[in-house]
Amino acid sequence: MIIFPWFWAIFTVIAAIAQTARNAMQRELTASLGTVGATHVRFLFGFPFVLVFLVGVSIVSGSRPPLPGLTFWPWTIVGALAQVAATALMLAAMSERSFVVTIAYIKTEPIQVAVFGLVFLGDRLTSPMLVAIVIATAGVVLMSTKPGGMVGGIRPTLIGLASAAMFALSSIGYRGGILSLGWPNFVMTATFTLAVGIAMQTVLLSFYLMLRNPAALFAIMRAWKPSLFAGFMGAVASQFWFLAFALATAASVRTLALVEVLFAQMAARFAFGQKTTAREVAGMFLIVGGVGLLLWAY
Repeated sequence: MIIFPWFWAIFTVIAAIAQTARNAMQRELTASLGTVGATHVRFLFGFPFVLVFLVGVSIVSGSRPPLPGLTFWPWTIVGALAQVAATALMLAAMSERSFVVTIAYIKTEPIQVAVFGLVFLGDRLTSPMLVAIVIATAGVVLMSTKPGGMVGGIRPTLIGLASAAMFALSSIGYRGGILSLGWPNFVMTATFTLAVGIAMQTVLLSFYLMLRNPAALFAIMRAWKPSLFAGFMGAVASQFWFLAFALATAASVRTLALVEVLFAQMAARFAFGQKTTAREVAGMFLIVGGVGLLLWAY
């Protein structure tokens, strides 16, 4: 993949921007739709857009979708289920804590991704890359442990950290699914894996809500305008995450994705009126420094 040395970085930044917008929208929808309902929005309304992406890639590239082997399914199922759990936990944490602090907890993910990637995929990292991950994650921790940051008790902290673990497993699962296809067209493998994963998630959550809370499905349909845009931004974010996973280790992608904390801070400041403290500024400098070192090392 050395033909595309920087594409993964560009894809990751675009995904982080789109995901910041989607997270903010989903947070607003949680109050009216509940945690599971707001989680389902990104999958139900994102699925049609992902199908459009898949058809578009097939037409433009002139290639058909790959035929997955047996190893593709376990990886993709793990990725899909872990992402559902991660999103639900993230929204639950956001309902109890500030937007930025929740995102900060979730962004402790890169260290977990590095461990999972080494164990399950054999993704090795150089010493400078490991240092970069630690520095950037330290910036996130500095932001998330500010004075008064524990207001609300240990529960939201544990939920945020659990969400990070699920996002880490999801990243590894999806990258494993993409790599298992062995297809020369990385755009097709990424898009196909995304389409299969989001189809699983849409069916699973629709069936769950139909059985446990059918009123939530009607509520989602009534809120179709904000849900449609949230689904679109989720589809765009996922598309670029998967393109990045096809080109670089999950740990590298998710470390660079820490720039999302900076976007979240800006969103919190302008959309939610939350002020930026000196500790948060220091954390941002560490994140930027760690990300810069990672790009240099890569």
